[in-house]
Amino acid sequence: MQNTLLIGASGGIGRALTAALTQRGGTVTPLSRSENALDLTDEDSIKSALEPLTGPYDAVILATGALEINGAAPEKSLSHLSAPALMDQFALNAIGPALVLKHARRLLPRDRRSVFAALSARVGSIGDNRLGGWYSYRAAKAALNQLIHTGAIELARTHPQALCICLHPGTVATDFTRKYQSTHPTVPPQEAAENLLRVMDGLTPQDTGGFYDWAGKPIPW
Repeated sequence: MQNTLLIGASGGIGRALTAALTQRGGTVTPLSRSENALDLTDEDSIKSALEPLTGPYDAVILATGALEINGAAPEKSLSHLSAPALMDQFALNAIGPALVLKHARRLLPRDRRSVFAALSARVGSIGDNRLGGWYSYRAAKAALNQLIHTGAIELARTHPQALCICLHPGTVATDFTRKYQSTHPTVPPQEAAENLLRVMDGLTPQDTGGFYDWAGKPIPW
């Protein structure tokens, strides 16, 4: 991946991916809310950020997402559900990445391998859900998985060598997971970035539309 568009570049995983890609000798075009005012909950903002870019990019990576939005923590029971929290989660963690795919697919080459990867989460797996809870975040990530899977089918018609995938990075030691690190084993952002790049390197166009963990193993839908 010599030329990468990285969205969410100012976050912990985003910064680590930028460093890892640069160390490999690649070129990274970084975009983020804090540095470029890119708002994934606003399609006009997404369009404005991507419109000036010409590409082609070997990879478009979305290192974006949030566990808590507007002070709403992951729900422990149905009694904690609220419509605003559900809508906020869907807007940022599902709809935003789908709109990026809508506007960024023109930046992928049609004549060679490319990767469109969105960071998802294992808790978005319906088949793997044994604990319950975390309703809004789980549902938003499950929606993201479906949107990317469906987008992969369409993208393959015009970009037959493209990979369009969801990736679970594991629990990474960043501000994103700070409140939850005591109950989950974590990895440093640098290690997570190398793991994610290794997975992307190892997949083929036949793997497009899939949902993979940090070790490259498929995760059930």
